[in-house]
Amino acid sequence: MAEILGTIYPWVKALHVISVIAWMAGLFYLPRLYVYHAEQVGQVGDTHTLFQTMEYKLLRVIMNPAMIATWVFGLFLVATPGVIDWSQIWPWTKAASVLGMTWFHHWCGLRRKDFAAGSNARPGRYYRLMNEVPTVLLIVIVVSVIVRPL
Repeated sequence: MAEILGTIYPWVKALHVISVIAWMAGLFYLPRLYVYHAEQVGQVGDTHTLFQTMEYKLLRVIMNPAMIATWVFGLFLVATPGVIDWSQIWPWTKAASVLGMTWFHHWCGLRRKDFAAGSNARPGRYYRLMNEVPTVLLIVIVVSVIVRPL
């Protein structure tokens, strides 16, 4: 198994990066849709229905598959011998940040359900602030993987 993982490592790494990019695009965009939905659209009418459709499809068609692919390819990378030295700090900071990103993904899903039920009580400013969460986590992940601080 270790030999197979070593052989396909470049492909798994490429697919991991591609899926991360797709996932991050959704994590940046969905809260921005919530800002506009909360501030400009309200919770009734045709535009509300349009926003619900966009939010639903972004989450279910793009973000969920991208998150799953990110996790699957990431776990393959972790399982590849010699890739990660768990005695260093960087894999732990990356892992914690990926868990945070996953939490944020699910938080976005819960907020979508609030809009769908017509029960969103949060203002656009709240979503603007929350939109910074994936940026901070992305910075921690990239610095952890590229710089690999001790």
